[in-house]
Amino acid sequence: MSTQPAAAEPLKIDIWSDIACPWCYLGKHRLAAGIEAFAATDAAVPVEIEYHSFELAPDTPVDFEGSEIDFLAHHKGLPAAQVEQMLGQMTATAAAEGLTMDFARLRHTKTLRAHELLHAAKAAGRQAEMLERLFEAYFAQGEHVADVDTLVRLATEVGLDADEVRAALADGRHADAVAADIEQARTFGITGVPFYVVDGRYGISGAQPGEAFAQILGQIVAERATTD
Repeated sequence: MSTQPAAAEPLKIDIWSDIACPWCYLGKHRLAAGIEAFAATDAAVPVEIEYHSFELAPDTPVDFEGSEIDFLAHHKGLPAAQVEQMLGQMTATAAAEGLTMDFARLRHTKTLRAHELLHAAKAAGRQAEMLERLFEAYFAQGEHVADVDTLVRLATEVGLDADEVRAALADGRHADAVAADIEQARTFGITGVPFYVVDGRYGISGAQPGEAFAQILGQIVAERATTD
């Protein structure tokens, strides 16, 4: 049992996200900025992050034929022109925060296999790096993130073993863990991502600004101190 005050113990942040979610990509960077700001305050404690799987569009085919505009217009029932405007705004928002989103190149696909890779990366201590690489590959580079060869290549770029990753994707050893994440999200009532559970008690929805994350973390530490 820990002998340090509860307020000084690490903060755990569990995050449900999907590779195909642009706000999850933004949220990852905004949270990092928030943690950096929090670390510079008197309330700072270590922060531990664990990502969990979520499928925004589980009915997506692995080999979707069409553009991102085609997919979203059909999936959301919106006019193509409105979807194009939405994607333009998303591109500009991302660019303002140093991220590239090229929806013209993007290859929409089912993300379950990429989530299996993220669980393999977690087991190897490379989850955050793998998620960042998948986001970049999907949103900026037009990579097919359900293709096994592509996933193996991306995995090696963050230091994972190619043969181990290929074997894990072939035998589906992480499929149950992905399903458990999705079921846990359902239990929590999570219907959209990114969704953050901080300290096992506080739910935060959406890609909040970095300063908001920093403030929330500080508040949680302060609340802990009142219960020590």
